[in-house]
Amino acid sequence: MTKLTFLIIFICIPVISSSKQHSCTIIPPPLFIFGDSFFDPGNNNFINTSTLDRANFWPYGRTFFHRPTGRFSDGRLISDFIGQHAKHPLIPPYLDPTRNFDEIMNNYHGVNFASAGAGALPQTFQGLVIDLKTQLKYYKREIAELRRKKGSAQTARISSTAVYMFSIGTNDYISPFLLNSSVLATYPHSRYVDMVTGNLSTVVRAIYRRGGRKFMFLNLGELGCAPGLRILKPERQGGGCLEEASDLAKLHNKALNKLLSKMEQKLHGFKYFLYDFRTSLAQRITHPYKYGFREGKKACCGIGRFNGIFSCGGKRPVKEFNLCENPSEFVYWDSYHLTEKAYKQMADQMWIIPPTEPNSLRRLFTCY
Repeated sequence: MTKLTFLIIFICIPVISSSKQHSCTIIPPPLFIFGDSFFDPGNNNFINTSTLDRANFWPYGRTFFHRPTGRFSDGRLISDFIGQHAKHPLIPPYLDPTRNFDEIMNNYHGVNFASAGAGALPQTFQGLVIDLKTQLKYYKREIAELRRKKGSAQTARISSTAVYMFSIGTNDYISPFLLNSSVLATYPHSRYVDMVTGNLSTVVRAIYRRGGRKFMFLNLGELGCAPGLRILKPERQGGGCLEEASDLAKLHNKALNKLLSKMEQKLHGFKYFLYDFRTSLAQRITHPYKYGFREGKKACCGIGRFNGIFSCGGKRPVKEFNLCENPSEFVYWDSYHLTEKAYKQMADQMWIIPPTEPNSLRRLFTCY
């Protein structure tokens, strides 16, 4: 794909954001990363969970790392690329036992709390993941340790200049379909969405009270179009998306928009960038060739129709799996997650907007 083609793509895909004028600095702020498998760099390697919530085996990581790291992709994630754009090294998993706090104190880059399978609701895959509330607890511990090591003034500076990244909600909405749960029959859909976004709001406000001011969010993609959800309705011979799941994502995205706008109005100094992950992913699914892919619906790794059965790597209940030769030709890496190429395109799209523009992620990194 030519450089000119990339430029056209980036301009055409919408980005939702909010920011105001601030004085700028070239020092990259630290990153505190929360969420699910779209951001998890390997925290689930260090908890007692199943292989359904782990990716620490081949062929995960084959493209960039040439080994499994725990990331649910063939390589890096959006959060990795954003960090690298901001001149950070890869942000480490909070639970990594090799992470030496004393060694990183002189050049603190942040930490990643995200956990594959996590939701905003503690009931989502309960006992197998690090839910959002627990991730907040880990953040509080991190801040307390920073305060002991660096003092209150420097810790306050870190908290206020850091960028807080969130990818959460997907598992809250797909788990009822995967587990055949009745929760969506128990609550009206609007009420269930309010529960999810309400828990997210509680965590964001808790961070704000501790000095956090700059936040980045992904909205939810076309959930029902993931290969792992397409196959849940086998009677759909056309291979259409599971609309019930996608409709929930639309409700969530509308509520998230409203929530963040309200928080910006009511919380002094609160700044946010909301990336339209839904539109970006939908365009790649529908028009893969336009973005340099050959396949937008079928996963690179898995088995069954669309390679939608979550068997990549052969370590899960279904052992058989297919593996494509070139992941860069695919939007989806496995039944639910994207390839490094897709993630990189999205991160580059966010970063290309200059910090002088009001709708810019980079402003959060360069302006305090």
